[in-house]
Amino acid sequence: MKKYLITVNDKQYEVEVAEVRATKSQAKRNLETAPKMKTPVSPDQIKSKKQVNGGKSVSAPMPGSVLKVLVSEGDVVRKGQALLVFEAMKMENELTAPCDGIVAQVNAKEGGVMAVGDVLVVIE
Repeated sequence: MKKYLITVNDKQYEVEVAEVRATKSQAKRNLETAPKMKTPVSPDQIKSKKQVNGGKSVSAPMPGSVLKVLVSEGDVVRKGQALLVFEAMKMENELTAPCDGIVAQVNAKEGGVMAVGDVLVVIE
């Protein structure tokens, strides 16, 4: 057992951690019974796959909250330009334009909630 001193909310705690080693057969059994993960998809793959009314849609790569919308309908945008700022997993992230174009539609609102795949902005 190893002892560690950790601090949580300005309080210190002494904890003991035991090293656990699995045998090869236990590890193999754990792998066989573990839930299978889907192949990860990058935010770029999600953002630029869908076409909406002839334009490129920019979709939510993960669930979160919209903090700030940086563009309006009719704005000219460049590839890589920030379109909005959202919070997911307690981190602020920028959603960027996948291409040059004109913003045709803005479906996101500040303070709104977004789910994976929601079309937030359409660029023509």
